[in-house]
Amino acid sequence: MQWKGRRGSSNMEDRRGMGGGGKTLVGGGLGGLVLVLILTFLGGGNPGDLLNNMANMGGTDPAVPYEETAQEKELAEFVSVVLADTEEVWTEIFREEGLEYKEPTLVLYTNSVQSACGTASSAVGPFYCPGDQKLYIDLSFYNELQQKFKAPGDFAMAYVIAHEVGHHVQTLLGTTQKIQPHSSNEKSVRFELQADYLAGVWAHHAQGMDVLEEGDLEEALNAASAVGDDTIQRRAQGHVVPESFTHGTSQQRKRWFYKGFQSGNLDQGDTFNARNL
Repeated sequence: MQWKGRRGSSNMEDRRGMGGGGKTLVGGGLGGLVLVLILTFLGGGNPGDLLNNMANMGGTDPAVPYEETAQEKELAEFVSVVLADTEEVWTEIFREEGLEYKEPTLVLYTNSVQSACGTASSAVGPFYCPGDQKLYIDLSFYNELQQKFKAPGDFAMAYVIAHEVGHHVQTLLGTTQKIQPHSSNEKSVRFELQADYLAGVWAHHAQGMDVLEEGDLEEALNAASAVGDDTIQRRAQGHVVPESFTHGTSQQRKRWFYKGFQSGNLDQGDTFNARNL
C-alpha cells in the first residue's frame, strides 16, 4: 500500500502508556468484544459494569513512562493515513446517499484502555465502541496479525482498521441499533460479515485512489481468512464448533470482503437478508 508521505487523520487520540485502570477483560479475539459491548449498551445496561464484573484475569499494571519505538512511530503514521482514507471514502459515499458522515476517533493504547464500553485489555484485539463512537487499537496487534494469524502485510492491517470503521458505519446507518440483547449467534455472524463487506467497499475506493499495490488485495483476503471462526477454533482447540461462531467462517469473511471490493457501494451489503452467506 502506498501510504508514506500522504495525509494522516486528525481524529487520532494517543493514550499509549496511560493504562486503562480497573479490571480488564482478557480474550475475545479480533472484534470479539464488539457485539457484547453493543448488546449491553443498547440493552440499557452499563458496559463498564459488565466488564468490571467479569473475572479479573490479572488487572492492569500502573502506568509507566512510554517511549515510542521507530517501528511504533511508523505504524502510528500508517494507521493515521488509513483512517484518513476511510474518512475520505465514507464521506463521499454518505454524501451520495444524501447523508452526513460523522468521522470516528481512533485511540492508540498499550496493554489496556478505558472506553465508554468499559475497560478492555489488548488481548481482545482492535474493537469499536458504539457508546463513544471510537476505534481502539494496540499497535502490538500488527505483530500478532503477522505471527499468530499468519497474515503479514500493511494492507492486512488496513483491512482490520477498515473492518472496525465498518462497525462505525453500521452505527451511523442505524444497523447497530437493530441488534437486540440476546441476539442469536447467526445474527452476530451476519453483523460481522456486513462489517467485512463495508471494509471491502472501502478497499474498492482505495483502489481508485491509486494507493493499492500488487498483492494488497491478497493480503486483505488472507487476513479475512485468518480471523474466520473455524480457522481460529481449529488452531486453538483442534476442532470446530459451528454453533458457537460469532464472526463467520474464513470462506464467508473472504467472500463478503471481496463482494464489497467488487461492488464499491452499499446496495449489495444486506447480509441480514442474504440466503447464502
